[in-house]
Amino acid sequence: MKKVYFTVGPTQLYPTVKEHINTAIREDVASISHRGKGFVDVYKQTTDNLRKLMGIPPDYHIFFLGSATEVMERIIQNTVKSHSFHLVNGAFSKKFFTIALQLGKMAEKIEVPLGRGFDIKSIKIPEQTECICITQNETSTGVAMPVEDISYFAMTGPLVALDVVSSAPFVKVDFKSADLTFFSVQKLFGLPAGLGVLIVSPKAFEKSKNLFERGISIGSYHNFLVMEEYSRKYQVHETPNVLGIYLLGKVCNDFLEKGIDTIRKETEEKARVLYEYFDNHAKYKPSVSEKKFRSLTTIVIDTQGETAKILPYLERKGFIVSSGYGEFKENQIRIANFPSISLEDAERLLGVFAST
Repeated sequence: MKKVYFTVGPTQLYPTVKEHINTAIREDVASISHRGKGFVDVYKQTTDNLRKLMGIPPDYHIFFLGSATEVMERIIQNTVKSHSFHLVNGAFSKKFFTIALQLGKMAEKIEVPLGRGFDIKSIKIPEQTECICITQNETSTGVAMPVEDISYFAMTGPLVALDVVSSAPFVKVDFKSADLTFFSVQKLFGLPAGLGVLIVSPKAFEKSKNLFERGISIGSYHNFLVMEEYSRKYQVHETPNVLGIYLLGKVCNDFLEKGIDTIRKETEEKARVLYEYFDNHAKYKPSVSEKKFRSLTTIVIDTQGETAKILPYLERKGFIVSSGYGEFKENQIRIANFPSISLEDAERLLGVFAST
């Protein structure tokens, strides 16, 4: 039986990916030199398609790294001399905060209970803050920050780092409000894991350059200045995931041909169907009660301690969903609502739930 993966990352491959992998094998993409013209063409096509798809301004830098976790470390190293400020409402926003502490920064945080969003107008940004770190869509809890709230932080002065790992390219990023935007490809892009993407504003790049010129460490070979030097030549500062970059460019092109507005509308419709079903379920309910904070791409359901029963039952029927994260492993499930999942797949999944 062919399985459908509603897992929140890695997830179901986007339908065109296997064809693109076959093409890459035929054309020996994985064998080309990352310093040769072939890779320059791949890099340029991918970054051009990303800019079109996400509306990235031409003066913003695009850097390729190993993962979103690595990106968090690079952001702190390159833009924070001493003080970062973190909005924490789950495991991945907490990881960003922990990385800052591990790098010896005087990081501060505001933390809300799991499953809750932020009252942004009550948040006071510490005076010494250099970078505000926000997780727009918290994969562990299914809480999303409304995009209009992000612009509030942009007006406060510090750099804004925005984690859109579980929402790009569905979320419409206003790059005027985000200086350091990042994601990895194994979620909404429906690609194999192993590639992180960081989008850096001129303001953030200048901050990194300023720290370097003042003799403050911004990392070694993985600093923004080195990355930018290579990106100007359509190259990467070290041997990259050539196949991953190639596939990302191809899927971005697929999304452009389909239309990002169409993808967003389909995502919203699938989310509506899923939430409506569980809002009316006798036992299993959405974990995020306040609708304005509900993620439309990572839907978390309370299972009343029945996760261990639900997961194998769904798998026998051909559906793989994620368990809850961390302390909620046995009491929640997480359902991906990514472009690789069709409305028909979502409706079939709910049909199986109706028979539990």
